[in-house]
Amino acid sequence: MSADIVPKAQAIAAARAVLDRARHRRDRDRAAGRLPAEHELICRRLEREQNRREQNRREQTAHQAAA
Repeated sequence: MSADIVPKAQAIAAARAVLDRARHRRDRDRAAGRLPAEHELICRRLEREQNRREQNRREQTAHQAAA
């Protein structure tokens, strides 16, 4: 009952490939206007949160550089 063990790097690469394909499909559907309204709102909220985190990180880096 010993199964082949998948190396960690290979498993991560496979998971990333699946995620990249899903993101590409979502982006393609979004660009074509095929996302349901509630999904579009979720995407916009997540983008705002990500932009806010990036802005905070840039501000922290600038403050640290100035100190």
